[in-house]
Amino acid sequence: MALVQPLVYVKGVNSSEMPGLNGLPPDTIVYAIHSAEGVPLAVVGTRAAAFTVARQNNMHPVSVH
Repeated sequence: MALVQPLVYVKGVNSSEMPGLNGLPPDTIVYAIHSAEGVPLAVVGTRAAAFTVARQNNMHPVSVH
């Protein structure tokens, strides 16, 4: 039996669109990780970090444009 990893979505967003990211310069691009249901799970500084975090937590990341 194969284990199914939950799907998560990775999207680059402007830091000004993410509440609670105080201290970042305006218009900084960060990468949000969301569950398939749209629940925010994490925000990280690079796309590579987002994919790494997802995989380290046994999730299957995909990009959203």
